[in-house]
Amino acid sequence: MNILMIDTSGPACGVAVMKDGQMICELQLTSGKTHSQRVMPMVDQALAMCEMTTADIDLFGAVVGPGSFTGVRIGVSSVKALAHAAGKPCIGVDALEALAANVTGFDGVICPILDARAQQVYGAMFQCGMPPVRLMDDEAEKLTAFLDRVDAMGTEALFLGDGVSALKNAIVERLGEKARFAPAQHLGLRAASACALAAEYAKDENNLKDCMTLLPLYLRAPQAERERAAKLAAQKENVNG
Repeated sequence: MNILMIDTSGPACGVAVMKDGQMICELQLTSGKTHSQRVMPMVDQALAMCEMTTADIDLFGAVVGPGSFTGVRIGVSSVKALAHAAGKPCIGVDALEALAANVTGFDGVICPILDARAQQVYGAMFQCGMPPVRLMDDEAEKLTAFLDRVDAMGTEALFLGDGVSALKNAIVERLGEKARFAPAQHLGLRAASACALAAEYAKDENNLKDCMTLLPLYLRAPQAERERAAKLAAQKENVNG
């Protein structure tokens, strides 16, 4: 099976290609143009380097979140369009699970975290495996609440994801020597890890979707919707008051 994976869920824009079980290309870019400007040129470049076209792809994958609302929409929309044009199935991969798939040979708990702003994270917990063994569902919560969960596991915890750079000091202050951090090359979400997960889940045809049913994974409403709801609630309170 040939798989094309796209990740635009966070700071990096990534594309990976797997051919018959072998990862043959991975492109990753964290600077420059916006995801909407660079993702399709990166897809074209990856396929050209592999001497392939979209007709050679059997499965199109996207990292569906959690993550940047705009970024997730870009990746999911791109994959839906590619799958529709090629008449092929698609598959969604969880961002936190893909991060956990970066890690091998760690005996403690793996803690991927994404910065959700205002001292909040999108977080989950896993043990090593392919796919990673999930210990906790994805949650959007205060960092302090997440670290309470991690501390209760009573073991070393390996942190990775874009939340680490902003929150590392707070993590160390709370967990001390139990806190470990992935090296730079494994710290961020890699399209290749997401692609490897897609290959695992594609073994069960029930995980495959058509271009109409692939959807983003949001753990909370976008900021604009939250602000609008708060404004409406305040207006209703003023009226009732």
